[in-house]
Amino acid sequence: MRIISGQFKGRRISPPKKLPVRPTTDMSKEALFNILNNHFNFTELRILDLFAGTGNISYEFASRGSQPIISVDADYGCVSFIKKTAAEFEFNLTAIKSDVFAFLEKNKSEYDIIFADPPYGMSQADFEKIVHLVFDNKLLSEEGMLIVEHSKHTKLNHLEQLSFQKNYGGSTFSFFELESNNTDTDEDGGSEEE
Repeated sequence: MRIISGQFKGRRISPPKKLPVRPTTDMSKEALFNILNNHFNFTELRILDLFAGTGNISYEFASRGSQPIISVDADYGCVSFIKKTAAEFEFNLTAIKSDVFAFLEKNKSEYDIIFADPPYGMSQADFEKIVHLVFDNKLLSEEGMLIVEHSKHTKLNHLEQLSFQKNYGGSTFSFFELESNNTDTDEDGGSEEE
């Protein structure tokens, strides 16, 4: 796993093999950040990384100057690894051990980008619940964006805040905004979810 851009571009991070994770591939991560680059200046963005796993996505934002960053995962080993890596790189990053749904229900902060990468086998209803909790609890800033990574078998394109989707291999990124334009445009070479 490597950081693909920003201050720490090219730095490799080696999480313990025993962590229960499926990190976003470097190819998908690069494609994701190319899209976000067209929408945001990363400096000072407030980031919430849900089901953070190894912290892969959090480090990418931190390397680009985003702060503060909150990384939430239910696994103690993942949270410990994120804390250790954040200290090593001196990132403004807080790792929290919590059930993601419990965190979303009680959290009152507002974020510019919320990224969620739940286990692909999670139920359709729980994927939808993430989106509903973010919007019902007003966790996104006015120009903010929620990105959910999921398998192509999970369908989120019926949700009203969906702005667009991108497919990369077996993964789909669904992008949600407060004012969805629902254009379904294919900006970056990925195919659209049908």
